[in-house]
Amino acid sequence: MAKNIMIQGTMSNVGKSLLCAGLCRIFRQDGYRVAPFKSQNMALNSFITASGGEMGRAQVVQAEAAGIAPDVRMNPILLKPTTDVGSQVIVNGQVLGNMKAMEYYRRKRELLPAVLDAYHSLDAEYDILVIEGAGSPAEINLRQDDIVNMGLAKLVDAPVLLVGDIDRGGVFAQLYGTVALLEPEERARIKGTVVNKFRGDRAILKPGLKTLEALCGVPVAGVVPYIHVDIDDEDSLTQRFSACPERKLLDIAVIRLPRISNFTDFAPFERYENVSVRFVERLSELGDPDLIFLPGTKSTIADLQWLRQSGLEAAVCKAAAAGTPVFGICGGYQMLGRSISDPDQVEAAGVTELAGMGLLPVETVFRGEKVQTQTSGVFQKVPGLLGGLNGLRYTGYEIHMGRSRELHPPVVGQGNVYGSYIHGIFDAPDIADAVLRVVCQRKGISFSNLHSCDADAYRQRQYDTLAQAVREGMDMDLVYRILRREE
Repeated sequence: MAKNIMIQGTMSNVGKSLLCAGLCRIFRQDGYRVAPFKSQNMALNSFITASGGEMGRAQVVQAEAAGIAPDVRMNPILLKPTTDVGSQVIVNGQVLGNMKAMEYYRRKRELLPAVLDAYHSLDAEYDILVIEGAGSPAEINLRQDDIVNMGLAKLVDAPVLLVGDIDRGGVFAQLYGTVALLEPEERARIKGTVVNKFRGDRAILKPGLKTLEALCGVPVAGVVPYIHVDIDDEDSLTQRFSACPERKLLDIAVIRLPRISNFTDFAPFERYENVSVRFVERLSELGDPDLIFLPGTKSTIADLQWLRQSGLEAAVCKAAAAGTPVFGICGGYQMLGRSISDPDQVEAAGVTELAGMGLLPVETVFRGEKVQTQTSGVFQKVPGLLGGLNGLRYTGYEIHMGRSRELHPPVVGQGNVYGSYIHGIFDAPDIADAVLRVVCQRKGISFSNLHSCDADAYRQRQYDTLAQAVREGMDMDLVYRILRREE
């Protein structure tokens, strides 16, 4: 039976996911078999496991930090928002259906056995489980039937570390206010607080930390610095979207669709010193990039309508006509085709058919059964500008409701416009290199000037950097005592 520890936060985006990943890495470094767990995750950034199940990307990152393969048991419930008031509900990696928020909350207790089965099966296989909460445990309107914060902590008898974000300001009010709103038995589960994302001299915090300990009745388990690591973010909260990187030797524009999903597909291009990757949501921001990506989306039809209304569709078509390489992934690939049909209203966008951008010779029809699979192979017969991909091995995964061809190749291309259903298609060694070599040749610059690095070694260094910062900021002796139930 595994020891467990749960990380809860005063609000969303306090750094729970990264802190859990850091702890997973630390426990692994210390010789333990460790796995992450989050009973319910809301994210459009998802992943397909080797068994064909879909799970949230945050737990994939945490599993990678722990040195183990992702498993849907680590995230038994995944909510993928389809509208402002509804989500696709995925249980144990498979689609249960689309539900409005109120319907989901009415039925949530029905899903509890699936959550506990997943947890207990991991419990039997690992030494330590690092559990991540969601949002805040002090959402008192959601306390009844809670299965992701204190409700879950009680069910699996988990001690809790409560995390606040000092970078936003008001961290003492965050932490004490959260504790004050909890029921006595819930407060008893909190064994320490953590001040996260701190910049500056820790000595300045000492008077406040002492008062916080007196008010909350538990020790401060750590002051973790603001950590600069290149590790996948939760989708709606990523700083990538708000950053304004300077344009470098090669400039890549990713169209930031309103319902963008799996934006991590483009992370391999961020690991070149002289390549800028910009997420663009306004026509005025597009400029004249060297390469344009259309990403995946949870609602292809609605986002294509937005693309059209924003003026970005016309701009992308104009760039393509001028020879700029354009590449669409999943929903972005569907948009590049001739038409998109949704006769059964799978996407619930209120439109049964919409003309595509007409840049690729494909027609997409949405069907009720979701494609969820990992895939790999060797590129063959890739035409045109990206012919240099031929002979290279690719890996990745597919998640889509639409079908554009019964048997579609890994990449469909016409001239300088390409599309693929494969998420992670640029992750395998040499794939991003091959794409950028073409772009460099078109621009008349040397590929060697981009200064690339080994992607896997780079990723592992990021996890080690994260673990070092968390280890130095946390009282790890206290954390281990909490695990052993000595606190």
